[in-house]
Amino acid sequence: MDLRIRSIPLKLRDPWAIATDLSGDGAGAADVSESVFVELVGSGVVGLGEAAPSDRYGESCAGVRHFLKRVDPGRLSFEDTEGSMAYLESVSPGEAAAKAAVNVALLDGASRMAGKSLNAYLGLGFEDGRHVTSFSIGIDSPGNIERKVREAAAYPVLKLKLGVPSDRENFQALRNAAPGKPVRVDGNEAWASKEEALKNIEWLAEDGNVQFVEQPMHAAAPNGDLAWLKERSPLPLMGDESYHTRADLERCRERYHAVNVKLVKAGGVTGARQALEVAREAGLMTMIGCMIESSILISAAAHLAALADHLDIDGNLLISNDPYEGVASAGGVLSFAGAPERTGLQARERKGLERTPD
Repeated sequence: MDLRIRSIPLKLRDPWAIATDLSGDGAGAADVSESVFVELVGSGVVGLGEAAPSDRYGESCAGVRHFLKRVDPGRLSFEDTEGSMAYLESVSPGEAAAKAAVNVALLDGASRMAGKSLNAYLGLGFEDGRHVTSFSIGIDSPGNIERKVREAAAYPVLKLKLGVPSDRENFQALRNAAPGKPVRVDGNEAWASKEEALKNIEWLAEDGNVQFVEQPMHAAAPNGDLAWLKERSPLPLMGDESYHTRADLERCRERYHAVNVKLVKAGGVTGARQALEVAREAGLMTMIGCMIESSILISAAAHLAALADHLDIDGNLLISNDPYEGVASAGGVLSFAGAPERTGLQARERKGLERTPD
């Protein structure tokens, strides 16, 4: 087995910011994100993977590359993905984003060898035309938010980032452009106390078309505060930064009505599937989310759509130079009908991409 690594800057269509990035109206927002891409080559098959690390979790592209260069490709196999992941765990604890890249590539290769799409290989299935992703609007000035919402008119559900002093003006800007559209709100850990969080959630509930609120308080907030908030909240609360893997279930079921599962937090498709399944068994609503990502991770996430009540896998829609093509998201509706490949992730590199391995 050969392991190839390369990093590619992903250019944002608009500057991107969330509450943990800034405290104003968008100043300091990012213009570029970066992913580390891997190719596993063996048995005449190439498996594709991607790491989109987050500094929120103490990860970086440099750290991902360092981990991957310590991996012995000879210990990886498309025929034994479980054993391959056990080996990765022995290399180093943590490193979820890097392990996610390898896990996705392993499963891409394994399902390609089996002549199946990834969802079929996993025994899940996928219904074209049924799964819908929201479209995210980052923190910005009210004027820019209104513009972005109008440009996103084709998407039936929006997600708005809150957590700054201009929250109410920003939400009103969204409503100026989309008066009755369903909205999901993400506080990204910004509200400091349970009382502040409850006040903001009660205000949002008055709108009548807010579906739920993600991570209103910090993941490290006292369990009693979040349980108190859950009991009183007029809107469902969803854990994101609080929920990484199935190991977080018991803590989160006391705090939230729902959880947001991301491949890069869970260590890949395998961990994300486990996190989704145990949450559903516990009666929690589930959503699959993403970071700023290319069509590699977005396509991988889409193959798990049957396990989610909601989808927020729009990271590839927020960039202008996606180096890969895979699942389509026209009008927010996911489809593999026109995918460039019929097996594995059903994704491939775009033609003309400059290849500069790390």
